[in-house]
Amino acid sequence: MTPIPADAGAPPPAPPAAPGAPEAPEASGAPGTPGAEAQPPPITQTREELLFYAPDYQCLTIAAIILFPPLGIPALVFSGKTKEANKKSEWEEAYINSGRTGWLDVFAILIGLGIIYFLVLFV
Repeated sequence: MTPIPADAGAPPPAPPAAPGAPEAPEASGAPGTPGAEAQPPPITQTREELLFYAPDYQCLTIAAIILFPPLGIPALVFSGKTKEANKKSEWEEAYINSGRTGWLDVFAILIGLGIIYFLVLFV
């Protein structure tokens, strides 16, 4: 007895399309096809560009807003600018805004913790 391969009941693969031939309707992504909604939007950035993303410090920004809002809110603005610059591949602007976000977050957290310690120890 010979073993039956696992893909024995599967249809044979489609032959590759000729260079000038039109696409098959199910692969075209037309609005009426069932797979059109499931496809993600095409990524316009290369893999190397995605590696250059500047950090936006989301967790630090949230902590900064909670502990000391006067510096946390501008940090949130710079964090948003960092995200937008990353999407547009504007690396210099992204890293400048990322640095501003980081410094504002750190100062806001330190000031907020200093206020809390002062209130706990002396009031």
